[in-house]
Amino acid sequence: MQRQPNILFITTDQQRGDCLSCDGHPVLQTPYLDELASLGCRFEHAYTAVPSCVPARTAIMTGMDQWNHGLLSMPKVDYMVHPTTLPRELSREGYQTLAVGKMHFHPQRAHKGFDYMVLDESSRADKKYNFVSDYHQWFAKNKEAGYGYRDHSLGWNSWMARPTHLPEHLHPTYWTAEESIRLLRNRDPVRPFFLWMSFARPHSPYDAPEVYFNRYLDDPDIPKAVVGDWSARFDVPAQATDAMYGRRPEKDIMRARAGYYGNINFIDDQIGRVLYELGKMEPDARRNTLVVFTSDHGDMLGDHCKWRKTCAYEGAARIPFLIAYPEDWDLPRGEVYGQPVELRDVMPTLLDAAGATIPPSVDGGSLLDISRDKAENWREFLQGEHNRNDEFGMQYVTDGKEKFIWFHRSGEEQFFDLVNDPMECRNLAGDPAYEQRIALWRRRLAEINENRGDPRGKDGHLVPHEDDSQFSRSPNCRKWEKRGEEKRRRLGTLPPQ
Repeated sequence: MQRQPNILFITTDQQRGDCLSCDGHPVLQTPYLDELASLGCRFEHAYTAVPSCVPARTAIMTGMDQWNHGLLSMPKVDYMVHPTTLPRELSREGYQTLAVGKMHFHPQRAHKGFDYMVLDESSRADKKYNFVSDYHQWFAKNKEAGYGYRDHSLGWNSWMARPTHLPEHLHPTYWTAEESIRLLRNRDPVRPFFLWMSFARPHSPYDAPEVYFNRYLDDPDIPKAVVGDWSARFDVPAQATDAMYGRRPEKDIMRARAGYYGNINFIDDQIGRVLYELGKMEPDARRNTLVVFTSDHGDMLGDHCKWRKTCAYEGAARIPFLIAYPEDWDLPRGEVYGQPVELRDVMPTLLDAAGATIPPSVDGGSLLDISRDKAENWREFLQGEHNRNDEFGMQYVTDGKEKFIWFHRSGEEQFFDLVNDPMECRNLAGDPAYEQRIALWRRRLAEINENRGDPRGKDGHLVPHEDDSQFSRSPNCRKWEKRGEEKRRRLGTLPPQ
């Protein structure tokens, strides 16, 4: 009988799917992640269905699609109780469940099945729940001078970039790795571990340590931002330092990318450090560890004059996804798979690896079935969306080769041939040569909406809705909020209003 593997689940925040050197990036160096991909597999068409932090992480925690877990955007919701969670199921299988870094739960200290959590929640503090992140408390005790964490002035969603003013060992990326090593060193030695190591970068601020920042600064091979034939509406000066769209001079975009790539390179080195320390302290544990790496969403980085996330384009919606198998697993290695996969697939994959039963509430599938060549019924395509309470609220469907995007206020459509136009520079909607393909994708999206009870689909047609406030969350969201309220009322833990 195959023994239960340890599970190291690694996530970054806001890392594009093309930002791995094993994905063909021309300048970015990710040697440790490349090595992990060679020890297992990489999924070249991995997506996040709702490309922003909280809904993406909810998909990871529940294995549910966005309509079922309830979050179609980043609405303000309080404590939610879903049917089950990934760490809760692994705890039932005997795992010690640990979390380090950015979880973005609410309330932040809601453990959701983790035995132990150490948090870096960026600048988020919550007076209602008396929350200050563990990283900030540690930083205040360990800083070596009178500087503050944000003295470089860069914002959490800024396109500006500069090297960090902090010593490398005080940077949150280093702290996340160091805390992970500490937990592994002090773990229960007679139980398998599940450790979610969650880095808060490369999400802005683009503030890599200087050695990493300078590695990419002025590199002539840094990819230039692309501008599609459809993106003129965004080609306006980006005067706000946290603009979601707008044009910046090329030198600003190249500097932002240097900081962004430097952050990823720094994370990669810290992943290598964690794996080295685990192997040094427990060689057998390292050999029996399954490593899964992905991100919650990407970053437009100036492509099409857009920044940040919440859109369906490849820069924001496509994510890196790779698996490294334990040493004694008999599966093909170094494979690159083309099936469309999503964050809802994390939970069933890890439960499958642990030998656990996958709960009926889970909508995703085990990616190990693809590795075992037993995924003949794998999904043909996946559907995603994000409501922003503005004209850019959208839904999309893709198989990684084609993509159809629909803006549900205006009814505007976009269609991209990702094989021949991977950067989505040419919108083919309205091109007679693609009329049948577009009709197919339009019908697929309409049927998804109609089947789930979404008024944006009826009789096989898409139905625009100008008032999109109802699409921040699905009807299920209130059900899970109500469960949370009932649980906390029973426990007497509802805070004062």
